[in-house]
Amino acid sequence: MTEEVSIRVEGGVGRITLTRPSALHALNTPMCAAILAALQGWAGDPSVDLVLIDHQEGTRGFCAGGDIRMLAESGAGDASEARGFFATEYRMNVALDEFPKPVLAIMDGVTMGGGVGLSVHGSHRIATERTLFAMPETGIGLFPDVGGGWFLPRLAGELGTWLALTGDRLKGVDVAAARVATHFLPSELVPNLMKQIASADFSVGAAEMLNEILRTLTHAIPAGSFEAHKQTINTCFAFNTAEEILAALEADGGEWALAQLKTLRSKSPETVKVALRQLREGRRCKTFRENMQMEYRIGWRKVQSHDFQEGVRAVIIDKDNAPAWSPARIEDVPASMVDKYFEPLGEDELTF
Repeated sequence: MTEEVSIRVEGGVGRITLTRPSALHALNTPMCAAILAALQGWAGDPSVDLVLIDHQEGTRGFCAGGDIRMLAESGAGDASEARGFFATEYRMNVALDEFPKPVLAIMDGVTMGGGVGLSVHGSHRIATERTLFAMPETGIGLFPDVGGGWFLPRLAGELGTWLALTGDRLKGVDVAAARVATHFLPSELVPNLMKQIASADFSVGAAEMLNEILRTLTHAIPAGSFEAHKQTINTCFAFNTAEEILAALEADGGEWALAQLKTLRSKSPETVKVALRQLREGRRCKTFRENMQMEYRIGWRKVQSHDFQEGVRAVIIDKDNAPAWSPARIEDVPASMVDKYFEPLGEDELTF
């Protein structure tokens, strides 16, 4: 167990509360291991009817992601610690996806990377006006993992492709409009929600009871602000090569399209291509486990890549925000460089 996550059962509700405020509750291996063990134990425990995931009251963020600095330091060596983290985190993602009872995540605050993986695979997901969602990995040379290959291509149209490649952010009600969250609730009503959950009997019809509580508290979800760019997103990001996406955005010529083009040009060229293939492969995966095995193959190798090491240096360590990507242009990334990330790992494949 670890002091950075609080795990307990209260009145039939399995509670998982992130308690690492100094790092915006970013996940590390002990946290993922503790959550995984709890989910495995609760899945068949008749005294647990519902799981609730939140963060420590009075602290910022829901979960800012994973321990990026550790991944880079490990990747600079033999990468064993980084690969161990991925294996534990991805098994946790699978346990959430396959959990046989309702899982409610309250995404109140920054929800990025690993925090998305901790929430988006559950059955009920609440965004508040403070929710800030992003999968920003192309900006540090990693890739949109934790199931990004599964859930992003299953968002409407090419919304997930746009979010994955550009790392753009969704705020507040837009998180629910995109269906990353299932409900929207003003943060001032979260204490009311917690009181109702604490007093409810979930022993019979837990999902129905939770749905009824949420129906009385949550607000209607309007169209997302991104809808104004829906046609451009669905047209320009529908291609299977990054070069075609860039050409389509340039041909569009609109102010918003050209801003996306500029953003894509600033990201790791190798990672843009890897992420695009990840989403196209993930869309074809028949099971979530199959997708996570694919992502483990990518992660196994990505932590040791030049662009990840350079991205972490530029964004997190030196903070000069001037990464020297290699290759420097999307057009210069050969298919063979992308292919290697998807090759089977033999005896090192992720198992469950």
